[in-house]
Formats: sequence, structure tokens, C-alpha cells
Amino acid sequence: MRQSEKIEGEVMFKDLPVDVGVVYEGERIRSKEMFVEFAGPKSFGAELAQTRRMDEIQDGKITIIGPEITEMKEGGRYPFAILVEVAGEKVEKDLEGILERRIHEFINYVQGAMHLNQRDAIWLRVNKESRKKGLTLNHIGKAITRLFKAEYPFIEKVQVTFITDESKVKEFVKKAREIYGERDARVRGIKEEEVDKFYGCVLCQSFSPSHVCVITPERISLCGAISWLDGRAAARINPEGANFEVEKGNLLDPIRGEYEGVNKVVEKRSGGSVKRFFLHSIFSFPHTSCGCFEAIAFYIPEVDGIGVVTRDFNGLTPFGIPFSTMAGQAGGGVQISGFTGIGTEYFRSKKFFQADGGYNRLVWLPKIFKERIKDAIPPTLYDKIATEETAPDLKALKEFLQKVNHPITERWKEKVPAAVPQMAEVVEAKNEAKASERPEVVAPVALPTAMVPAAGGIKIILKNAKIYAEKVIIVRREEKK
Repeated sequence: MRQSEKIEGEVMFKDLPVDVGVVYEGERIRSKEMFVEFAGPKSFGAELAQTRRMDEIQDGKITIIGPEITEMKEGGRYPFAILVEVAGEKVEKDLEGILERRIHEFINYVQGAMHLNQRDAIWLRVNKESRKKGLTLNHIGKAITRLFKAEYPFIEKVQVTFITDESKVKEFVKKAREIYGERDARVRGIKEEEVDKFYGCVLCQSFSPSHVCVITPERISLCGAISWLDGRAAARINPEGANFEVEKGNLLDPIRGEYEGVNKVVEKRSGGSVKRFFLHSIFSFPHTSCGCFEAIAFYIPEVDGIGVVTRDFNGLTPFGIPFSTMAGQAGGGVQISGFTGIGTEYFRSKKFFQADGGYNRLVWLPKIFKERIKDAIPPTLYDKIATEETAPDLKALKEFLQKVNHPITERWKEKVPAAVPQMAEVVEAKNEAKASERPEVVAPVALPTAMVPAAGGIKIILKNAKIYAEKVIIVRREEKK
């Protein structure tokens, strides 16, 4: 059980206007329920965790640069940045990536606050009900501060800064991206064959119960925030936490990247829902996807190629649908052959979809992202990969690939392998799965607001269930002496 699950919420947060607890971690806030929105797909922002010397920060200090929620209009949208600075005798710089990822989890503990994604793709909403109760960024900062110190006892000081001023956020995002790049570069060059352990992450299981992220030196987490080095540091300080060791076991398929030990861990951690993982292929048994992925790789049967769409791309893929629609189908922890979420650093991996042809199979990318990763793409292929400008639809894509003589055209002369379902079929199948497998809660269910989950930390996943309840009362049963 994690340290934060042992703390009585009403004691730690009695001075806050809303409850704080793990029971709110999967809370969703729709647009009609929203009071205000920060960053997200229609704005911009970033978050950082940084280690400091003890004399550099003030414990408990919360700073707001720009408008507070009290100064914002209902329905407003603002750029947003979060800086969490920590200090302590045993605080290590190697932990920054892990601490940064916990910002996502801790904000979601706050009733009426919904935090999505990570790094420079963050998205935060505060609902109307919690705003009426008086919730502010200052309160969220207090919750973050206390949760960090409770989860990591070696942290002695926490200082939080929120930025909502547009020009200041722009400056922050630029600096943050430089730091992300420096972190990612540390693990480049380490090969999967050179290590005896991988690392896992289940931070996203509150949203995707069957999803397990497997992190290797050559496959960063889907969210792009946790490298193999980050996972190692996190597992070392809290082996029972959300980040843990994954024994590789026997190598079953060196091309697809299938390991006996990985399969065992994935099956256990997914509650038996997922039994096999291919780390370097999007076909048959691809890595599951949560919802925080930086990008989605998808198969395009019409050209037998692979396209990738990123979270910050607001246009349409060749299928005629945006990232948001595809994310709704590819995510949720369900394996769908031909679709998988990835972190953008994976483009720099020597094993980038090696089982599927790697860059020789990549046919479409958003233009801005293509330019961003230009150094990772083989020079001979860069001009042969289509974008939304050169191939806005499937017909134009095929014509473009023929015109530039993309390597994929050689595959057209051969027998095409068994087809992966068309996008429309995938959407239909996924919708049916949603209707039949996910619980439907018709009436609100009030759960305890303490930090301790029901039944001593046991997680209950309901499948093929419909719940109709006007009221649920949970009481502790006293054992007979």
C-alpha cells in the first residue's frame, strides 16, 4: 500500500474547502460541468518537478503568477504551468521525472479537479461545484505539498508555483522542453540486452484498469515522462509503489520484443485481462494504451503503412478523424491490433517498431511533429513521409507515396499480409466493448473521503455490470472478540 493511502484525508486537509482522497482519482469533468480549464488541446502549458538545495526554497510556499481562479470567468480557458520544487538531504536529481509524474496523481485526489496528461501536454479542469465551495489554485497547491511529503518522507521542503500569465507560461514551456530533452538523452545508448530488468508503471490504472506500462531503455513510457532510469530510481525508493521492477525472463521473440517475464507481470498487474505483450510491434499483441500517451501509432490498411498522430495535432488524420476520436478508441487498456500509444522519445529508439519495418513502414506524420523529430528520421526517408499538407486523405496519401517512391510501395508488389480491421470496424467494436464491459453508474455514488480505500486497499474492477443506486453506505464491521 502506498504511503498516501495510509493518511486520514479529513485530518490532513480539514482546512481545505473540498475533500481530498484516492476516491476522486478517476473523476471526470465534462465541459458542461467545468468552471474553468487550464492548458489542454486548445491552449498550452507544462509542468516540472525540480530538486533544490535546502536554502533555495521555502517549505509550504505557494505562488500564483497571473490570475487566480477567483479572478477567472466561468467557462474560461487559460495557459497554465506548474512548478514543484523539492528539497531534502536524501532528495536525488534522478527522481525529478518520477516526482513530476506524481503531480498528475495528486491533483486528481482533489475533489472537483481533473488533471490529464503530462509534461507540455497537461490539461486541468476545475468543476463548478468545487468552485462554489471555494476551491482555488492555492488550495490545490497545499494538497500537492502535503501529499508529496506524505508519499516521500525524505522530502523535507516543497514549494509550488502556478503560472497563468500567458507570456510567463510561454517562457516556462520553452525552458521545460529543454529540461525534458536533457532527461531523455540520458538513457539513449543503453540497450535492452544490456540490462536484466525493465520497469513497470500502473499510475494510469485509475482511468484504465487493465493498462500496464512496461518501460525499457529503448521504449519510454507512453506518457513520455518516465524513462528506464526514472523507473529504476522510483522502484528503488518505493518497491511497492506504482513503479516496480519487471524481471525480463526468457526472450521469446527478439524482433517483436516479447519476454516471458514481462508477460507474467502484465497478466498479474492487469488482473488477467492482458496475457501477452509485443514491445516493438503494433500488430497481434501490442502494448496496451492508457489515455496519457503522447502519440498514437495506427495501421493504414489502404497503403499497408503506419501513421502516427500526436496529442498536440488539431487537424485530421488520413482517416478523416482527429487525435481525440482515435484516442477514445485506442485507449482504455484494451489491446487492438494495429493501434498503440507511444511516447515521442520512442522515435529515437533503435527498436522503433522493428518488427513492422521501422521507419520504412512509417508513411504519415503531422508536419510540425515531423520537423520536431527530424534528427531521428533517416535522411533518405524524411521527404518521403507524408503530412496533413501532402496527404490530407487516403487517396492523396497513396498518390504521394507512389510519387516519392516510398519503400512501402515495394510491399505493394508482394502479397499483403492479413488485413488489420478498418478504422470504422475498430470504432464499432470498441463501442460495443464499452457498452458491454464497462460499468454504467446511473446515480452518483458517494464513497468515503478518507485516504484509505475500501477493504484495506483492495481495488475492485467491475465488468459486465450495471449499477443502479440512490445511496450507498459503507461501514466498518467490528470483529468479534
